[in-house]
Amino acid sequence: MILVYGIKAKLNPIKAKLSDAIHRAMQSVLGMPEDKRAHRFIPMDKADFYYPDGRSDNYTVIEINMMAGRKVATKKALIQCIFKELETSVNLLPIDVEITIKEQPAHCWGFRGITGDEVADLKYKVNV
Repeated sequence: MILVYGIKAKLNPIKAKLSDAIHRAMQSVLGMPEDKRAHRFIPMDKADFYYPDGRSDNYTVIEINMMAGRKVATKKALIQCIFKELETSVNLLPIDVEITIKEQPAHCWGFRGITGDEVADLKYKVNV
C-alpha cells in the first residue's frame, strides 16, 4: 500500500499521473502486476502540511508499505526509479519529493482473510 501526501491544491490535479508514474516504477523494479495498485492520496490544507525549507508547495511525501524481503539494492533502485518517473512524467523535482519504504514481516499483513505468510498465490515475488 502506498500513501501520498501533499498540499491539496497541488496534489489533486496530478493524482492520476502520479499514481501511474509510481506504479510504472513498481512494475519495472519490483515486477508488480498491472492490477496490483493500492494507492491512497491524502490531500492536505497548506496550513496542515509543514515541510522543510527549500521546498516548494509541490512538496510530496510518498510512503511505501510492503512486506519485508527485498534486497537493499532493489529498494534503492525503486526509490531512484520513482524519482525519475516523477520528474519526467509529472514534473515533480526530486527536491520536492520524499520517499520512505516501510517494511513489515509477512505475518503482519492481512488480506483476503489470511496473513501474508500464509498466501501462496501472489502474482509477484517479494524476495527480489
